[in-house]
Amino acid sequence: MKARISNFKSELNFSGKYNISNFMHMKIYIIVSIIAISTFFQLNASAQGCVAIRGIGGVSCLNPHEAADSSSWSLTVNTRYFKSYKHFVGMAEQKERVENETEVINHNFSTDLFLQKNLSKRFSFGVNLPIISNARSSLYEHGGNAVGSSARHATHSFGLGDVRLATYYWLRDPGNMPRWNAQVGLGLKLPTGDYQYQDYFIKNDTTKVLGPVDQSIQLGDGGTGITLELSTFYAFSQKLSAYGGFFYLSNPREQNGVTTGRGSAVTPASITYGSNIMSVPDQYMYRFGLSYMTKHMSANLGLRKEGLPSKDLIGGSNGFRRPGYVLSVEPGISLTQKKITYFVNLPVAIQRNRTQSVPDKIRSQKTNSYYRGDAAFADYLVNVGAVLKF
Repeated sequence: MKARISNFKSELNFSGKYNISNFMHMKIYIIVSIIAISTFFQLNASAQGCVAIRGIGGVSCLNPHEAADSSSWSLTVNTRYFKSYKHFVGMAEQKERVENETEVINHNFSTDLFLQKNLSKRFSFGVNLPIISNARSSLYEHGGNAVGSSARHATHSFGLGDVRLATYYWLRDPGNMPRWNAQVGLGLKLPTGDYQYQDYFIKNDTTKVLGPVDQSIQLGDGGTGITLELSTFYAFSQKLSAYGGFFYLSNPREQNGVTTGRGSAVTPASITYGSNIMSVPDQYMYRFGLSYMTKHMSANLGLRKEGLPSKDLIGGSNGFRRPGYVLSVEPGISLTQKKITYFVNLPVAIQRNRTQSVPDKIRSQKTNSYYRGDAAFADYLVNVGAVLKF
């Protein structure tokens, strides 16, 4: 331990004597930096709303100072919620949708259970299980926008989402408490979530039709994906540190075979432009910021961008998807008590952009007229959770 403390002091070049209190301070703010990387994730819609970015669950929240204990486990429970209802085409908000009461409203709840086991000082393995509950109300999917607000009805989905398995590795020995460190993760996303979830669409007073719900509230995407993660921190002092994180999900499967008709026959136009079947899109997230701690609490403030690209890294990109992204300011706070850390993060959107999909581009080319569909986004996202070490 003396050798580690000596190494820690020389690398950080902190002034003053190093004592147990300093050690605990350093321990807390590094754990918060790593926890901050985990709190987003959620593979459902955060380019929140109709852009179907699903909650990616708790990424690694290893405490570097406990990583040397290969017997240790951690459980992250993260619950998130958002309401999306503001429609955008590109970065232009379609305010008339709310004014005319034709907006689509999504309420998305998800709870991620992320269990992680330290295999050695540097290696760990994690499993993420998302439980999802979604509700979506609209006019156009039921009687049609022209019918009036009394024709608004809702569809729902509930159940297990896509399970994710991942292995993590620290680039530097966390037992030596380095000034900076980075952890890389490589994982597999399994198609365990129901990507053909169905509910009833109310067409009129006497007719309701069973069909697949909208892509944004499906429990899964139907693809087996590859995930790449990076989380890192840098300590400026015993209280102030910087953190950063990156996540990318690559889905090689192009389409999952699920119709976009929502209980009705698909339109000839959707067949012509290739949006009649749901796509299996990639997704990404990155975030960075600063974390400042007191004795048992830490506050972080940063930027976060998450989105769904128009084209995938591997495989084709045709089929129905609403690509886009949300750029958010992300404040957060955490409290550590013994082996439990509680956290709250509140990303607030400052920029929302519904980008062109492949079918949008095909339509623009065939009609010689630029076209881009719309998507509904949320104003903010709530993440609340806890990390338990045992």
